[in-house]
Amino acid sequence: MASSEEDGTVEEKENNNKKRTKSSLATAWLTFYNIAMTAGWLVLAIAMIRFYITKGTHKGLYRSIARTLKFFQTFALVEVGHCAIGIVRTSVIVTGVQVCSRIFMVWFITNSIRPIQNEESVILFLVVWTMTEITRYSYYTFNLLHHLPFFIKWARYNLFIVLYPLGVIGELLTIYAALPFVRRSGMYSMRLPNIYNVSFDYYYCLIIVMLSYIPLFPQLYFHMLRQRRRVLHGEVIVEKDD
Repeated sequence: MASSEEDGTVEEKENNNKKRTKSSLATAWLTFYNIAMTAGWLVLAIAMIRFYITKGTHKGLYRSIARTLKFFQTFALVEVGHCAIGIVRTSVIVTGVQVCSRIFMVWFITNSIRPIQNEESVILFLVVWTMTEITRYSYYTFNLLHHLPFFIKWARYNLFIVLYPLGVIGELLTIYAALPFVRRSGMYSMRLPNIYNVSFDYYYCLIIVMLSYIPLFPQLYFHMLRQRRRVLHGEVIVEKDD
């Protein structure tokens, strides 16, 4: 009996050591990732400020930062992986929707349709994204380092109240501005007849994307408001089962 108990204790210690090692590796990776993303969005912010000071106009700003924006926004797909493997306790679906919607805006709207790149709405959502991401990633970084300044915490759970709706307005106005060009050019669309016997109209796809904001935005926004109450005011939030 003593031998089996000792074996069990040894196995438990080994398992605990493995868990601690995995946890340490995950924390180290997440810290590196969040520092890198904070730096990346800071670079974007500085580039936008310098461009506007130098040129005195927003026209041409998107093209000047497009490569950096595409890299860091696309790299955010890693966050879906973080959720999937469990090193971050966040819904894979929620994270996937948020990240993929951003990537869609960058690659399939703004980057693909050059006539809209100088729209004020593009600058609006770029400024909002940049402020949001610098705040968000710096919050995660300091939190992982167990040294979270109050103003970072405050900014994380207060700025979104204004920035989130402004970002949505910028995105919707940008998609709306793209509709006439998409309709005229027929880009990304498939007309019948074709060898696949499939029809797809990107113009109507964009309209559906715009309409999807109606159910999705309130859910994500009120989720953040619940998180704000929990973090800043210590309220216990009971999530209802669907």
